[in-house]
Amino acid sequence: MASSPSLFCPVLSPPALRYAFHAASLPPAFPFTRRKTRGRRRASVAACGSEGIGDREAKEKKPSFNPFGFVTDNPSSRSAIQLPETPAEDGNVGQMLYRIEDKGKEYGSYIKSGKLRWFVRETGSFAATRGTIVFVHGAPTQSYSYRVVMSQISDSGFHCYAPDWIGFGFSDKPQPGYGFSYTEEEFHSAFDNLLSALNISSPFFLVIQGFLVGSYGLTWALRNSNKVSKIAILNSPLTASSSLPGLFQKLRIPLFGEFTCQNAIMAERFIEAGSPYVLKSEKADVYRLPYLASSGPGFALLEAARKADFGSILNRITNGFSSANSWKKPILLAWGASDKYLPVSEAEAFKKSNPVVIQLKLIEGAGHMPQEDWPEKVVEALGGFL
Repeated sequence: MASSPSLFCPVLSPPALRYAFHAASLPPAFPFTRRKTRGRRRASVAACGSEGIGDREAKEKKPSFNPFGFVTDNPSSRSAIQLPETPAEDGNVGQMLYRIEDKGKEYGSYIKSGKLRWFVRETGSFAATRGTIVFVHGAPTQSYSYRVVMSQISDSGFHCYAPDWIGFGFSDKPQPGYGFSYTEEEFHSAFDNLLSALNISSPFFLVIQGFLVGSYGLTWALRNSNKVSKIAILNSPLTASSSLPGLFQKLRIPLFGEFTCQNAIMAERFIEAGSPYVLKSEKADVYRLPYLASSGPGFALLEAARKADFGSILNRITNGFSSANSWKKPILLAWGASDKYLPVSEAEAFKKSNPVVIQLKLIEGAGHMPQEDWPEKVVEALGGFL
């Protein structure tokens, strides 16, 4: 038999019960709690003043757990996920893409090379008197990082190209195994085909920066020294002792890598982690855009990272450039002195291996991507060298 309601805990009708819970959200003289009666389950409201207002206010001030702290503790990334006061104006990925889809394509156009379509930035002209420069970016970024450098240095009489590697930026991103497998050999072959499509035949100046595909630019140069007149290296791993950033280590972990590669803010976080600066929102938008637009860039990076033999690559770079007998073309190390991935000691050790042809120029105040952090100083260093 159901127990009768207590004189102090009257059974409330649904409207009254909702009102009681609404009242409980205000600061009453004493809080309310719900309890069950024996027999039939009934919601009752009982008075129980066991906690003071001061204790409750202290609890309210205690910061709650934020599952998205890994995103919101970063200024440029935080701007990507914060919504305006009226979410309907800008509340989903599609609308975000619509807002930024035309950004970041300065000086660029699409070039067909075999079955692949490259996005290539170009400044200057074929009539340039001082020669051709090809700028090669690293992972997980894109040629956008060279936009200011190539614009300014072309004013000095150079013809400049900066392609997005296949799988990166605005270039094609074939599904792994279907037309492109993201191996070192395939990157080299695709780069050769691109140079042919651009009609670059005479020896050119090569500027390289970054990990993975940036390193592939250096191993390509070792195989094709007759096609290169000089090389400028901006903050790239050069010795067997070079540490591998956490991003690439995570990508190589089964299953965890699949989640990591689909992080749309991965590129901007990688850039900022290696730099003393935070990207402005309009720049972060461009590095974020390919990873927001589709899953292709993430899986391309995943495949390339897992198929790369980083140890072998670095050994070949170290040995290939280590003496005047193996490499005789001039090399400039234009090194961001505040790089958090690759310290200055990395560049100094590389220079000592072949001091006859290698010179070192420190870019003070710049981090892992000096062309993004301080392009004017990079232009000055390249102008004097080239």
